[in-house]
Amino acid sequence: MRLKSALLFLTMLAAPAASATPLPAPHQVDIPEGKVTLHAQLYRPEGDGPFPTVIALHSCGGLAGRAEPVAPRYRDWAEQLLTSGHAVLLPDSYGSRELGPQCRISKEHQVQLRRERVADISAARQWLVQQKWVAKSRISLVGWGNGAAALLWAVRPQLWSRNTEPDFRSAIAFYPDCRSSFGLGWSTRVPTLVLIGGRDDVALPTACRQMVDGAHGRSALARIVVYPDAYHDFDRANLPLHAIATSSDAAVPERGHIGTDADARKDAQHRVAEWLAR
Repeated sequence: MRLKSALLFLTMLAAPAASATPLPAPHQVDIPEGKVTLHAQLYRPEGDGPFPTVIALHSCGGLAGRAEPVAPRYRDWAEQLLTSGHAVLLPDSYGSRELGPQCRISKEHQVQLRRERVADISAARQWLVQQKWVAKSRISLVGWGNGAAALLWAVRPQLWSRNTEPDFRSAIAFYPDCRSSFGLGWSTRVPTLVLIGGRDDVALPTACRQMVDGAHGRSALARIVVYPDAYHDFDRANLPLHAIATSSDAAVPERGHIGTDADARKDAQHRVAEWLAR
């Protein structure tokens, strides 16, 4: 009997991936935010909930793919989060303002992460707490690049108002630019995890390490994981490591290297699941 059970288990493991339930298509929700209507893509588990929910913040390349409302990187993460029972809301900070990617746009014309992107986070959260299917005490933040940098501003104690209880449950920042936050004495009011590659030459890991180390004097809620051999965008699937070409493409950073690191990607998936389960 034990042998039969073991064989059945192995057969299930060997079943082709195609038999897995495909990721449902997101649906767009429109969130009023002053003079702007914030468009967001929502992935939601089946059922009535309440579900723990993640606000996912895109990088400077924007939210959408070439022919789809959500780029593969974010769709991939949404699938993983759905599997663990989370709903995922992805605000489109650029498309909502009829803008394209902002990686190489002059600062005077960018959507400012300290202002517009933090306002988008606040609007998304206010919309979520009004939804019956949301577990209001389990709303977390995950961001990449520019979105991660905005996240670092949104969790600062100075932006907390007790009139908006409950606060975010936790936050996870993938390879943010930590230089400005470090220089201004950053700390966090919610458990915040920073994940970055040790060879990231787009965002600088030394600045993030200094930022988190400095925060420990003001807050014990920050953690950082530096993957020694990983570069920027290490968590993206099937992206060969390469140097960024000199061009005017506003969808990629101006300099450095980007590419998948399989080991770091796998470890980050486990750490994200554990951090959100806190």
